[in-house]
Amino acid sequence: MSSAPPIDLSAIPEAQRDAVLAVLRERDMLREANKRLEHLVAELNQAVHGKRSEKLSEDERQLAFEDLETAVAEAETQQDAQAATGPAPHKPARRNRGNLPKDLPRIEKVIEPDSLDCPCGCGEMHRIGEDRTERLDIIPAQLRVIVTVRPKYACRACAEGVIQAPAPAHLIEGGLPTEGAIAHVLVSKFSDHLPLYRQSQILARSGIDLHRSTLADWVGTAAFHLGPVVDRLAEHLKGSGKLFMDETTAPVLDPGRGRTKTGYLWALARDDRGWGGDDPPGVVFTYAPGRAGQNAEQILQGFDGILQLDGYTGYNRLTRPSRKGGAPVTVAHCWAHARRKLKEVFDRDGSEIAAEGLRRIAELYRIEAEIRGMGPGQRLSARQAHTAPLVAGFGEWLQSQCRRISSKSRLGEKLAYIHRQWDGLQTFLHDGRVEIDSNAVENLIRPIALTRKNALFAGHDEGGRAWGCIASLIATAKINGVEPFAYLKATLEAIAAGHPASRLDELLPWNFQTSS
Repeated sequence: MSSAPPIDLSAIPEAQRDAVLAVLRERDMLREANKRLEHLVAELNQAVHGKRSEKLSEDERQLAFEDLETAVAEAETQQDAQAATGPAPHKPARRNRGNLPKDLPRIEKVIEPDSLDCPCGCGEMHRIGEDRTERLDIIPAQLRVIVTVRPKYACRACAEGVIQAPAPAHLIEGGLPTEGAIAHVLVSKFSDHLPLYRQSQILARSGIDLHRSTLADWVGTAAFHLGPVVDRLAEHLKGSGKLFMDETTAPVLDPGRGRTKTGYLWALARDDRGWGGDDPPGVVFTYAPGRAGQNAEQILQGFDGILQLDGYTGYNRLTRPSRKGGAPVTVAHCWAHARRKLKEVFDRDGSEIAAEGLRRIAELYRIEAEIRGMGPGQRLSARQAHTAPLVAGFGEWLQSQCRRISSKSRLGEKLAYIHRQWDGLQTFLHDGRVEIDSNAVENLIRPIALTRKNALFAGHDEGGRAWGCIASLIATAKINGVEPFAYLKATLEAIAAGHPASRLDELLPWNFQTSS
């Protein structure tokens, strides 16, 4: 857009020059605001659609979106303010999507005119309607004290003794917290990723002096009492015919050496929603001090079926006749990991061979997107008819490239990785319940990484076990559409009241009802 010709101020009467200068300054500020807004929008588009966005982790992308969108909103507000010559015009909120939930409490504020007298002197005016608007208000977490009063009664006419209602049971007898307070600490640490020392600082702002060690005591007590529920959850999962498994690091403090050591949280998950299975989804995180395959073997005792996982060689022992705790499992390997290997080479070298592999894998995913949610029989038929020929073609292409390319090259290493997993990469062609990849369990592990990033490390191996216990229930609640705080509060209250061990199934997240 061409700029306007410069204005000769000498041609303007002296009395009007100040006003003209003010208009010019406002024009220049508006131009700068527009430039800034255009720059920010371009950066936001780059973060969303640019090639470099694929190199960012999901968390890094979200942080980029937050800050860029904040800056865009600030620039838009500045632009509106500078463009207005009078009072700012009323505009609807730019990002007010959806309606506020009906079950939120409503506080009505009725604003009456200063006077209801008719300007013509006819008397008092009558109400003919109203305008009603809703805005979201937030009250920071309110702390309160529950005072339990148990009156004592005695008879004036005899000395038969005193009666009094029994004291209610608490998870921590004689302690400060209600079960709701404990649940809040658990959700804040393992769902909202707030370490205990930060929670202690937040409570201190409300005048509550609770040391981190006290909060840790609450977490440990809760983990002990919730342990049987997690064990029962694991039993349910291992009764399935197909599961996902993956592992992620869980740094643990090693006081003897003054640094951290690497522990692992092993995720065992069930998610049959892709083919309409009846069993509810769930996940159990089990802490182990190492990544040796024997940990996976121990965790999977009692499971026989198909296991979807990545290419980590520690899982190989699960397929052997000598496997402990069950028959050899059938492995389904992950096409997302295969794609990731080729993508690494393509991003670095622009390899045409890697690009061809990525194109072929994209065709497999296109078919999967079309059949997602169908029954296993329909999925199997579609894969046999459309996917199997594509996989066979990929196998021939893979063999050809492996013969041509040195296995010591970067691309050769990635192709060799895919070749080693080839049998497991074909498992999904023979069973409609099997997914094309193990993304379901990787998505469940992501919150673990956030907690790890904020907390830096667990203070002890036992802390790692508590971490896995609570994270299992929170993650399972979330994927079943259950609000974690409400679930944990009700579950801890039930346990404190003596819920029988023979009815543990009632305490599993997918059986939780708000009314309970």
